[in-house]
Amino acid sequence: MKLQLAIDLEDVQGAIALIEKTKDSIDIFEYGTPLVINFGLEGLQKIRETFPDITLLADLKIMDVASYEVGQAFKYGADITTILGVAEDQSIQDAVKAAHEAGKELLVDMIGVRDVATRAREIDAFGADYISTHTGYDLQALGQDPFEEFSVIKANVTNTKTAIAGGIKLAAADEIKAANPDLLIIGGAIATVDDPTAAAAEFKKVLG
Repeated sequence: MKLQLAIDLEDVQGAIALIEKTKDSIDIFEYGTPLVINFGLEGLQKIRETFPDITLLADLKIMDVASYEVGQAFKYGADITTILGVAEDQSIQDAVKAAHEAGKELLVDMIGVRDVATRAREIDAFGADYISTHTGYDLQALGQDPFEEFSVIKANVTNTKTAIAGGIKLAAADEIKAANPDLLIIGGAIATVDDPTAAAAEFKKVLG
């Protein structure tokens, strides 16, 4: 199980500082959608220049013009980028093709998907590298978590690696282990605590 840190609530220098504090425990660093909106892909490029050897995911949440946007993510330093599961089939297929031609990876984010089982099977057939359940902030505020939806995804994919995201805390360690995703995406439980170094190390230790 790999551990991804979602960095959303920082500026670029804050993201760099957070990466420096946690890089010994984190497998993938996510340049989150708020960073994309606030600072553009130039901010991603600055992080890549500062840390040439880390694995970077750009959370573009692509919906259209997929080949171009995937290419831009990789041009500015991403190793992985994201497209939404609610995008058109052709867009997802184009994104997969562009990512693989570049020797990179694509994660399909299932936020907002209604028929999760059917869409998971379709995305599995498209050849994406990861498919991720994602309980967004707005639904987290209503008490929802990603584990039930994740079990549906996992039951309906054969080749695509699975990821889980959505307000997950260390207290859910047993539930995380039972779900056994290929990729665990953690945000605030590491990024917004007083000691992110210790929090990241604890996740790594508990989850192996």
